Amino acid sequence: MNRRSLLALGACAALPALPRGLRAAVPAGGDRPGEVVRTHALSLLTPPSLPADFRHWPWANPDAPKGGEVVLSRLGSFDSLNPFILRGTADLGVLSIYDTLMAANPDEATAEYGLLAETVELPADRKGVSFELRESARWHDGKPVTAEDVVFTFNALRTKGRPFYRAYWADVTEVVAESPRRVTFRFRDDGNRELAQILGDLPVLPKHWWEGREFDRPSLDVPLGSGPYRLERFEPSRSAVYRRVADYWARDLGVRRGLNNFDTIRYEYFRDSTVTFEAFKAAQTDFRQENVARDWATGYDFPAVRQGLVKKEEIPHQIPTGMQCFAVNLRRPLFQDARVRRALIEVFDFEWMNANLFYNAYTRTTSFFSNSDFASRGMPEGRELAILENFRGRVPDSVFTEAYALPVTDGSGNNRAGARRALALLREAGWVVRDRRLVNAQGQPFEFEILLNGATFERVALPYVQWLERIGVTARVRTVDPAQYQVRIDAFDYDMTIDGQGQGFSPGNEQRDYWSSAKAREQGSQNVAGIADPAIDEIVELVIAAPDYDELVARTRALDRVLLHHNFVIPHWHSRTFRIAFWNKFGRPERNPRYGLGFPTAWWLDPALDAALTAARR
Repeated sequence: MNRRSLLALGACAALPALPRGLRAAVPAGGDRPGEVVRTHALSLLTPPSLPADFRHWPWANPDAPKGGEVVLSRLGSFDSLNPFILRGTADLGVLSIYDTLMAANPDEATAEYGLLAETVELPADRKGVSFELRESARWHDGKPVTAEDVVFTFNALRTKGRPFYRAYWADVTEVVAESPRRVTFRFRDDGNRELAQILGDLPVLPKHWWEGREFDRPSLDVPLGSGPYRLERFEPSRSAVYRRVADYWARDLGVRRGLNNFDTIRYEYFRDSTVTFEAFKAAQTDFRQENVARDWATGYDFPAVRQGLVKKEEIPHQIPTGMQCFAVNLRRPLFQDARVRRALIEVFDFEWMNANLFYNAYTRTTSFFSNSDFASRGMPEGRELAILENFRGRVPDSVFTEAYALPVTDGSGNNRAGARRALALLREAGWVVRDRRLVNAQGQPFEFEILLNGATFERVALPYVQWLERIGVTARVRTVDPAQYQVRIDAFDYDMTIDGQGQGFSPGNEQRDYWSSAKAREQGSQNVAGIADPAIDEIVELVIAAPDYDELVARTRALDRVLLHHNFVIPHWHSRTFRIAFWNKFGRPERNPRYGLGFPTAWWLDPALDAALTAARR
């Protein structure tokens, strides 16, 4: 996904964020402030590389054959087909039935081209954007996609959808259907320059299908879409099958030609990650993106791999990796002292974990915007320092006096220096060790629960529990099923959990949902840590209103630095490669798009490979 939950649900914390949610609207030929601009595409750093009449994405195979089935796995369960609301657990495959106004090109960091929208118009004052829909756009029932559908979708998502939408589109003041095919969004001002582009990510829903239905209630009614697939059949919490729409209205557009090649995409649900892996090894599923370093290093020595029936690849990427971490819940009094939070960082031994659990596959994450230009580094200087000076006295003093750094150990597992530093910080915060237990002045013990949504991270949490025990802290690991986990996360019912803030190529409106005070109080937001700090609120608004790329870099680095020096999280690690394994029956383009895998969208079933695989397995 993108931006951790761009226009859908959440991204997996272990995965890099995909390049969506961009920054400034730059039409082909460059932005011309003061003029009305009509264009087929929007971008950021450079004008879009493809003309209005491009035949297909340069990385896609326009002659890819259609047919066959791909079987993929999901971990967890589902009891709803509405992925846009808090209630219920949705099957995410349902997103494939909807088209968006614009389509991102994963070969360009910041470009989107018209899908439902044929033309985008930017007014001279840049206080809005208009989309003109293609006359050929159709719902699966044959009715045209209209501007009224766009208005309905926007209003339904912002008033009844997940809190993310309200934060993401907070600066939209009005949406109007000016004609059956023209819809206009009006903005509060011209400062939020990415807003035109992120509105292009809007998945449009059919107003006529939703009439008489309650949008904010979970439902298993098979929804109507306009996209390349429709839901053919499903069994809640077990499987869902999506069938390619043979007469899909956009199949010959440049943004769709050569894509969506499988006749059916079937998702099989598993409750346990180990069972999921075993299902792949038994050829019950076809493709696996591996996020467990141990399994990648040791788990793929099985006969099908040795015989070449299963292919295993590592594909480097340059996608921003964001921040995966242990996040404390600042709504709990236990974690409100920054010295306590830093103590929890000091005892975390990444070097031991990387060597003993991860086969040295990971790099420690030291920024909320890691693997990007927006990551702070060294001491603040230049424009970034000037921005931070405006907040002196309202942000940690260490922002100005020391570069943020994480403790480094020798990897032996004997982190005595970290334990000493942690205990010193805890004593400053009023905690002392009595009878080998850390207690406060009232004699209350320092204890908390680490909430997990599956067994995968138990092997990470349990050593951490042991390290905490050495300084008198009692931590317990609680693993629940994904549905219960989501309910507790949405209700902020946890002490500590694993979180992940995915980032795109241009930070913007989604930062409100991550860090703002208002979102710390709104259940279902992505402000998992519960950060509520007026200075951070102001810096977030500066990021959103950045007038150009250089200023965006400076403002985002300032935000990153302040977040880090508050010690809100215990940073984890990241990988700069996609690790994939698949049964050798697929054709694929000659190259991947620069910022994505292209699977399953651009892959196809190769009849010859499929036949050879079937014969070999016999």
